[in-house]
Amino acid sequence: MAGKALVVIDMQYDFCPGGALAVAGGDEIIPVINRLIGDHDHVVLTQDWHPAGHSSFASSHPGKTPFGMIDMPYGPQTLWPDHCIQGTRGAAFHDGLEWTKAELVIRKGFRRPIDSYSAFFENDRTTPTGLAGYLKERGISEVVLCGLATDFCVAFSAIDAVKHGLSTTVMLDACRGIDLGESMAAMTETMKAEGVTLA
Repeated sequence: MAGKALVVIDMQYDFCPGGALAVAGGDEIIPVINRLIGDHDHVVLTQDWHPAGHSSFASSHPGKTPFGMIDMPYGPQTLWPDHCIQGTRGAAFHDGLEWTKAELVIRKGFRRPIDSYSAFFENDRTTPTGLAGYLKERGISEVVLCGLATDFCVAFSAIDAVKHGLSTTVMLDACRGIDLGESMAAMTETMKAEGVTLA
C-alpha cells in the first residue's frame, strides 16, 4: 500500500461530545479509526487550529449567533461557536486516538480572516494547505478519509482530493456528521457526483 494514505480529519476534543462544537457520537468512531490507522502504512492527520477571535466565530460578529450565515470576501460562511483555539484542550487530538504513527499533521484555519474546511484548500478555494504537494512528492495516488465531520471537513477534503486526481474513498462508518439543515444528505450526494467512493 505504498501509494495509499489514510487521512484522519479533525479528531479533536471540541468536535467530540462535551466539546464546543460537538458532533453527536463523534467519539464512537475512534476504535474504527484506530483499526484503519493500523491497516495503513501512511497516515496523515488534520487539525483545526484557530487563533482566538477567528472570523468564522459568531462571537467575532456582534449580534450574530452560531450556525447563522454571513457573506465573507470568499463567499458564504457558516458562523460557529468558538472552537479548536490554538493550544487549548479543545484543539487537542482525542486521547483515545492512536495517532502516533502519523507522518504529517496538516493544521488548518490558522489564518484569522478565512475559515478552512478542506485538508487541501482554505475556504477561498485557492489558498493551498500543502497536502496535495506532499502526497504527490511521496508518490501517493490514493487516499482514504475518515473523521469529523462528514458533511463539512470530510466532504470538502474528499471532493478536493478527487480534483487533485487522487483515487478517494470515504469510510462512512468512521465518520459522523453535524447535519445542519439536511447538509448530510446534500454533501453525500455531492461527494458521489464528484466521484468519491463511499464505503
